[in-house]
Amino acid sequence: MKKILIIGLLMSGAAYAEAVPYRVEATGESMAAQSGKNDSEALARVRRFYVGGFYNFSTWSDLGNGTVKFKGENKGGLEAVAGVRVYDTFRLEANYYNLEAAWDSGFEMSGNTFMLNAIFDARMDSIYRMFKTQKLVPYVGVGAGFSMNEATGLEDWTSPVASVLAGLGIELGDRVAFDVGYRYMYVFESGEFDTGLGAHQFRGGIRVSF
Repeated sequence: MKKILIIGLLMSGAAYAEAVPYRVEATGESMAAQSGKNDSEALARVRRFYVGGFYNFSTWSDLGNGTVKFKGENKGGLEAVAGVRVYDTFRLEANYYNLEAAWDSGFEMSGNTFMLNAIFDARMDSIYRMFKTQKLVPYVGVGAGFSMNEATGLEDWTSPVASVLAGLGIELGDRVAFDVGYRYMYVFESGEFDTGLGAHQFRGGIRVSF
């Protein structure tokens, strides 16, 4: 009887010893599932916010009517952005752009432009932990806002603006990213300014996440 009891206890102990590693492994798998390949906010929780600065090179559309046209000139400007990463693949970004435009007639225009951008990153979010070393992150986006403008001979006016954009983020770790891209921006007619203006814009800058 004692032999049977001892054998039973030994078998129970062996079964328990085998069960402990399984429980640890199962717990590890559960933790990996929560912060791993099925987590669409793996990066967003770690680096939720970012700020950045850009240089903007713009080619402005021609200005005038069917009879007289003035050629748009190339102008540079500066931008600042502040954004929040909602998901690994989706960002909302506030954008300030120092608008500068000119035409060969000598007419010049400047403005303070504010936009809100919705940006979609081509990040492997659902398997982000497996691709954490992803360095190149393409993106596309749309933006809308307003521009407070002034020009020689005209009263100051405010115009709605809209844009589409695309680019490539070159990430150096999860804090710093270089950003190069293209944006088409359209300034709608408003007030005394009775024509719309478009610009092809090439942008480059840096974003810092925290």
